[in-house]
Amino acid sequence: MNLTPALVLDANILIRAVLGKRVRSLIETYAEHVRFFTPGACVTSAQEYLPDLAHRRGWPAERGLTLLARVCDWIEVVDNALYAAFEASARERMAGRDEDDWPVAAVALALDSPIWTEDRDFFGAGIATWTTDRVELYLRR
Repeated sequence: MNLTPALVLDANILIRAVLGKRVRSLIETYAEHVRFFTPGACVTSAQEYLPDLAHRRGWPAERGLTLLARVCDWIEVVDNALYAAFEASARERMAGRDEDDWPVAAVALALDSPIWTEDRDFFGAGIATWTTDRVELYLRR
């Protein structure tokens, strides 16, 4: 039985890990003892948004994308094949919310792991969630 804690990260956490210090620091600090997962769709989404967000901060777009690649060194990017069987259930749980987030829900269901997010669309979807202000309680266990 594997007792290593695991967390599924959504795209907003990946972006926060790039643009801020707190999330990146938590991931780096706990990566040795916690498995972090994200669907490839979240990485793609972060890659799409980061150039504009970096530009708004006065950074070159490449800086945001380079930091994202560094953050992804600590995260396991999950292939669709792992969670495809959970798509219907995940879509059902995300119905009426941001339905594009179904891959995050599907990975969480497939791995029986909570989601680290700031996105309220996951709250009440029947999957445990952690927000950045509380996630360290989970990470320290």
